[in-house]
Amino acid sequence: MQMAIFRSRTWLSRAFSSLPSNLLRVCVVGSGPAGFYTAEKMLKAHPKAEVDILDRLPTPFGLVRSGVAPDHPETKIVINQFTRVAKNDRCMFLGNVNLGLSVSLKELRDLYHVVVLAYGAESDRVLGVPGEVGLLFSSGGGDLEGIHSAREFVWWYNGHPDCRNLAPDLQTTDTAVILGQGNVALDVARILLRSTAELATTDIASHALGALEKSSIRKVYLVGRRGPVQAACTAKELREILGIKDLYINIQDVDLQKSPMDEEEMRTSRIQKRVYELLSKAATSSPVSPTTGQRELHFVFFRKPDRFLESEKRNGKVAAVHFEKTTLKVDSGRQVAVGTGEYEDIESGLVLKSIGYKSIPVDGLPFDQHRGVVPNSRGRVLQTTSGDLLLLEEGLYVCGWLKRGPTGIVATNLYCAEETVVSIMEDLTQGPLVSTSTLSKPGREGLLELLDNRKVTVFPFSTWEKIDAEEKQQGSLKHKPREKLSSWQELLKVGSE
Repeated sequence: MQMAIFRSRTWLSRAFSSLPSNLLRVCVVGSGPAGFYTAEKMLKAHPKAEVDILDRLPTPFGLVRSGVAPDHPETKIVINQFTRVAKNDRCMFLGNVNLGLSVSLKELRDLYHVVVLAYGAESDRVLGVPGEVGLLFSSGGGDLEGIHSAREFVWWYNGHPDCRNLAPDLQTTDTAVILGQGNVALDVARILLRSTAELATTDIASHALGALEKSSIRKVYLVGRRGPVQAACTAKELREILGIKDLYINIQDVDLQKSPMDEEEMRTSRIQKRVYELLSKAATSSPVSPTTGQRELHFVFFRKPDRFLESEKRNGKVAAVHFEKTTLKVDSGRQVAVGTGEYEDIESGLVLKSIGYKSIPVDGLPFDQHRGVVPNSRGRVLQTTSGDLLLLEEGLYVCGWLKRGPTGIVATNLYCAEETVVSIMEDLTQGPLVSTSTLSKPGREGLLELLDNRKVTVFPFSTWEKIDAEEKQQGSLKHKPREKLSSWQELLKVGSE
């Protein structure tokens, strides 16, 4: 990987001499890690690039602000790097600009030489089982109350304005079931189980902290379709949740039995081996039963949700998850979970689905609905494929989760952006953008005029700095790093002052 990046940077430096002298107008949609890394790489690669970063929120930084757990401040340090990018003389952040509402993709492509879509994944995959989407329960229509996606829950405790009013019920049940065993699932479980006194010193949203302080949740089930060898979390995240003070850990011994295929997976994956070792150690070192009032974390393997069950006492409220037991079967060299025809229920009034994020397409954008990504070749958006012939959408590129799916960590986007920018530079010097990049385009001036005509209030980076200062000032009164403004009304009010 390092050698590939070195070659990429060498190629970029050699390309400088053949660049056109005109100003290159570049628009990046999305201000999360993928967007900012793309902007940074583009500014370094092309000395005459003018880069505009658009985001539908008034606040920048995407999942670094709204996705990274509040008790992981070290991960958010990258904001300092992104701030330097935003303050570059050739870069401008334009917040409160919604692709598809404020401006269309076609309009952006007309205004800019290069458009890079990096707006991530703002929706969720669905299970498609009864009770999830209004099937087979008496109240009919909509999800059963008490079922949320993990994304919504994460946005809620991180102060994302879209989920300010989520109000998950943490008081009428003592049990939460989390479907999934990846890092997001572990984040959610940790927030539910960790001491609120510890969370109070983080930048967790105040409405979430208040709800957690009144929470009755004492038992959390992390449920996976496959076994502990296939658990999707990393050792770092797992070690952190296993280290919560005074937490009872339950893992069934039978689930820790390994097959020859499991052994092979562990030989080829250091991460899987380490995760299994941590789970095995936790199982053997945990007491037989919890003490009175002790919080509990149960790892449940080899179960897949079959349906959500409605409460007999409260119509429209989830009361349990009906699971089918699974076993592993080899399919195309990979172990997959298949049902056994045996079932069991886990009672719970709160269910959080951590089964994956999903990107949303916009008009005029080719989109692979099955994979949830934009079809692309090294970041170049593909119009269609016909045999070996790839038809490109000229000047249109993609980066981040929209490009590769919702996988990886923050730093993964750095390599992803590097690849996309290399593709752009190749197209500028020896590809389809050679001729069009010499033509004058309206770029930033044209976009600002269009948005002004539509009465769209643009929030530049200086507006974010006012919001940032206000949040830090309010946070200092509560001995927190910041007190997030978590409603659209608050953000727009402070931003407009």
